[in-house]
Amino acid sequence: MFTIDLTVKNTPFPISVQRKTTEDAEAVYQLILAAMSSGKPEIVELKCEGKTEKKIAVRASEISGVQVSQRDGVATGSGRPPGFFALASE
Repeated sequence: MFTIDLTVKNTPFPISVQRKTTEDAEAVYQLILAAMSSGKPEIVELKCEGKTEKKIAVRASEISGVQVSQRDGVATGSGRPPGFFALASE
């Protein structure tokens, strides 16, 4: 399962959707990149394959970052999925 995380301006947590295949995840990634670079205030609507009832709509101009990662069921040391920012605990 692949997770696409969107970082939205002035929002402290990422928005995520899931895709089952590499090709589908890459297609969503390219869709988001195209919307971000268009400069138009369009709405990007995404549906999640992992949780079929989950839908997301976000204005492309508010997206500040996108990340694709593969989830293999291995938990991290903090119990949280990896994101854009990681702080080392001492």
